[in-house]
Amino acid sequence: MAFSWTHHRFSGGALALDVANSVILRFDPARSIDRFADPANLEAFPEAATRLCLEQPAQALSPLPVGRVASLIALREAIDRHFRAEAKGVPSALLLADLLEEIARALRAGQSGDLDFETAMSALRLVSPSRSAALKICPNCEWLFLDRSKNRSRAWCDMAVCGNRAKARLHYHRKRQEKNAS
Repeated sequence: MAFSWTHHRFSGGALALDVANSVILRFDPARSIDRFADPANLEAFPEAATRLCLEQPAQALSPLPVGRVASLIALREAIDRHFRAEAKGVPSALLLADLLEEIARALRAGQSGDLDFETAMSALRLVSPSRSAALKICPNCEWLFLDRSKNRSRAWCDMAVCGNRAKARLHYHRKRQEKNAS
């Protein structure tokens, strides 16, 4: 099945979260997919992020050299661990320290415009109490996203995908209960 980076895949609201969300169904080992495991997907990500990410980079993102892929993956995992804990309301100084170490590593190795450098800068911008309060986890796909709605009432990472799936599932169960009740 062909894969393409679409607008939905950039619904995190920040480059760091979109990178963390590159693992689909993260907590279901039988169905989990790491989009960066395919070199073609990883190579296409910077161009797609430049076009589709809500947090627009100052310049076009450049593809990551092969030698820095492992450090990007380490940064991605630190981002996911730290911000997932923040979104759940259980911040951890140890997870923050791990994230800051990975950020420092990426900033030392890269330069402006590099995918790992810009991801690290995005993560650094997210490390603030005001941004942490806006962090949420989608109840449908478990992706991380920033709730930028006025009253912080956004429920899903993307209403057109996850919101519709959740509403369709609810409708199905409601109709099924009505059928069983009659």
